[in-house]
Amino acid sequence: MKQIIKLGLSAVLATSLFADIKIGVIMPLTGAIAGYGQMTKKGIDLAHEMKPTLKNGDKVKLVYIDNAGDKAQSANAVNRAIDKEKVVAIIGALTSGNSLVVAPIVKKAHIPTVAPVATNPRVTRANPYMNRACFIDPFQGKVAAKFAIKNLNAKKAVVVIDKAQAYSAGLAKEFIKAYTKLGGKVIKRVVITSGDKDFKAVLSTIKSVNPDIVYAPIYAPEMALMLKQAKMLGIKKQFLAGDGVSDLKTLSSVAKDASNGLMYSDHFNEAAAPTKLSKEFVSKYHKKYNEAVPSFAANGADSYFVIVNAANKCGKNVTNECIAKNITKTKKLEGVTGYITIPASGNPVKSAVINKVENGQAVYEATVNP
Repeated sequence: MKQIIKLGLSAVLATSLFADIKIGVIMPLTGAIAGYGQMTKKGIDLAHEMKPTLKNGDKVKLVYIDNAGDKAQSANAVNRAIDKEKVVAIIGALTSGNSLVVAPIVKKAHIPTVAPVATNPRVTRANPYMNRACFIDPFQGKVAAKFAIKNLNAKKAVVVIDKAQAYSAGLAKEFIKAYTKLGGKVIKRVVITSGDKDFKAVLSTIKSVNPDIVYAPIYAPEMALMLKQAKMLGIKKQFLAGDGVSDLKTLSSVAKDASNGLMYSDHFNEAAAPTKLSKEFVSKYHKKYNEAVPSFAANGADSYFVIVNAANKCGKNVTNECIAKNITKTKKLEGVTGYITIPASGNPVKSAVINKVENGQAVYEATVNP
């Protein structure tokens, strides 16, 4: 009996030595862009499996909250994470539009946040608590413009803009600026809205002006339908996009072979895994999920690793303020997408890749450095 009591007391003492720290994860796990959230979740979950505890022994607990890709639900989710779940940091809200909603809330609450793929520059502006794990639209726009001119010899472009998405408008603006500076001419701008199903009028306009390239920084659901309908109308123009189309499951399931040949700028391709951690992550991801690593999963993992790295620098006293301070001291952290440095701006210095869709897979084309 005494031995049992002694063992029980030892167990209590052992469990009390270490605490849990909560990281909130705000993702679109349902809704129109759920594919992006599910991809990112896989990457975060695997990163958590690889590093489930801090160096001080504290266990990391992930608290997922679905925002359904909606701005109002994003606000509710971040408030719940802060007020009810008492998180010390947040990963999210994934995309630019929803992250712009989250940013002022985490700033007021002093909760350090890392957005995996929110590329709009305004997301981190004048906000020491808002950071990202991805490059920003000015760089992505320049990458696409340079590739269009130098690699594709495309001198005339039509630009498709989704007026409902800050991501699309911002990236289109940066592409146009860089493209015209390099000598290209934008001969037409056409506007769509997220949720549109019929793009025949837009595509007829594109066909009539006969561009060398169609630059469409939109999301996969709309791109899939546009490519499918373009094939039906006999349009064989080169489509170029941003990282928003990297939900290849949606593309291939809707557009089928009409998606073949689509090129897009992205954050990662496992064929060009840049670090030792990249290669380890790719191997583990294949074993766990039996599929190639999408860039959203890689950036989700890096968001987690950035926060854990910052928390590890806090020693035994892990607080939101300490994590926030250390995130912007991140220097050459080995990540999945490369070595990560995050300055005071919250915007990491990173390379981009160009991928080409072939039979539902992202085929590596090139790496473009900052």
